[in-house]
Amino acid sequence: MIVLTTICYLTCDNKTLMLYRNKKENDINEGKWIGIGGKCEKGESPEECVRREFYEETGLTLGEVSLKGYVTFPGLYHGEDEGMFLYAAYDYTGTLNENCSEGVLSWIENDKLNELPMWEGDEHILKWLQKDGFTEAKFTYEDNHLIEKKIHHYENE
Repeated sequence: MIVLTTICYLTCDNKTLMLYRNKKENDINEGKWIGIGGKCEKGESPEECVRREFYEETGLTLGEVSLKGYVTFPGLYHGEDEGMFLYAAYDYTGTLNENCSEGVLSWIENDKLNELPMWEGDEHILKWLQKDGFTEAKFTYEDNHLIEKKIHHYENE
């Protein structure tokens, strides 16, 4: 079985909204900065999921979203495979929630993103956000370290 998840990186004014995960118990993302997202619920499309999760965690309503990629993580999600839909967004409405139950939300300057503690594969993901087209990948982790990566980028025609 594969656990389907979503993640979105909202970028405005040369900053990206990031979440430092430090509040949930048994969190595979604990101590890392990540984009905003979560698990798809029964009957929910990936876009519906990313919009719901983004609103629940941030209080913000996303404008247009762009599907930028799909990543498979074998065995990462508590021993199960995870399939993650990657989205980018550039506009929103609402006021940022200061009390996110998942961790600390912060707007980070884009040129400082790679300095944050995050998953090793995220440096690749952040690059995909700047590209046209769609990227499909498989990232295999062992003990929180990326041991194998397979990446294929599809150009728009």
